[in-house]
Amino acid sequence: MEANDAENLLVSNWQKVGPAPTLIAYLIARIQSRAKNNHRRMELYDVTRQLAPDLAPWPGDVNFDYRLVARLSAGSSVNLGRITTSVHSGTHADAYFHFDDRGLTIEQMELECFLGPAMVLDVTQRKAAGEISLGELEWAAEHFSTAPRLLLKTGGWPDSTKFPESIPTIADGVAQWLGGRGVKLLGLDLPSVDAIDSKDLKNHHALASAGIAILEGLDLSAVVPGVYSLAALPLKISGGDGAPARAVLWRK
Repeated sequence: MEANDAENLLVSNWQKVGPAPTLIAYLIARIQSRAKNNHRRMELYDVTRQLAPDLAPWPGDVNFDYRLVARLSAGSSVNLGRITTSVHSGTHADAYFHFDDRGLTIEQMELECFLGPAMVLDVTQRKAAGEISLGELEWAAEHFSTAPRLLLKTGGWPDSTKFPESIPTIADGVAQWLGGRGVKLLGLDLPSVDAIDSKDLKNHHALASAGIAILEGLDLSAVVPGVYSLAALPLKISGGDGAPARAVLWRK
């Protein structure tokens, strides 16, 4: 609580509460109650897919694997784990180097893109293969000035253990339109911003040309549309073409 808030409570309540010790106890109770109510109003969502052996990888890519290489039960001083994974497993950020030899590697990407206000937009009617058109996004443009990160909830990858056969994609021109309105990041609950069988990765290239960061593999199943704060910082991997991220959304 700010000092001014406490002072206002003191002025407004001293007559009805009584002597100073009673008033102090009353104020402490009020402060605790407000803090508890503020905590209750906080909505926090972990929108990261869990890294586990049954997480479906991109076809032909390596499966995620975690195993202990030292154990307390075997006489080691610690339990020590090792992971084997693609940097594009689960929830991850794509570096521009992923699809362009001259593009930024993951540690060179602007962290600001992955941290700040974000708009979650529900386009679940496109969960089958199809295009997400400008018409489905235009109404959200009024929020981009204060929430310049767009997260698309498609419902197109409902089971992390099964890789989807087809996914919705953004239509031609969407990337340029988003970039022209100051959007810094596009995130999706899909393994890619392009079609599964795409060879030219046109949406990846268009987003990079528009200066938009790419966040893939989110789990937005429990999130309703609206404006949130986003934190989805990718691991700082030197020369990386991408990196896993722990993505969370919150709002009061």
